[in-house]
Amino acid sequence: MGGNYISAKTVGRMVYLSGCVSSGPDGVITGTVGADRTVEEGYAAARACGLTQLAVLKKHLGSLDAIAEIVGVNGYVNAVNEFAEPPKVIDGFSDLMVEVFGHAGRHVRAAIGVNSLPRNALVEVQMTVRIVLP
Repeated sequence: MGGNYISAKTVGRMVYLSGCVSSGPDGVITGTVGADRTVEEGYAAARACGLTQLAVLKKHLGSLDAIAEIVGVNGYVNAVNEFAEPPKVIDGFSDLMVEVFGHAGRHVRAAIGVNSLPRNALVEVQMTVRIVLP
């Protein structure tokens, strides 16, 4: 965490997750799609965001079994101004959610190209999930 916020917050049956930046074993995955990174590298970075968000959910809920469905996703791609394919990058995240949760992993989504992300991250993803209450 790098600020005055929490990673996840449950309100009723909804869990709201803060945005997480792309990271891997060597730290933050940085760069700009269309300059020094490809769409494929962006896709992999978005998938890495998905793995991080699943880890946050598991820690927050105790188990991924508590998830009823993925509701919404906001994906941000650090890209050059003329880059018109943010959805292809954020598909890395969305495809992972469907792989893990099947139909319940399908969600509404925004995929937005931006000219800057925290720590020069390649991708940042925020999500909302609905949980099953006991």
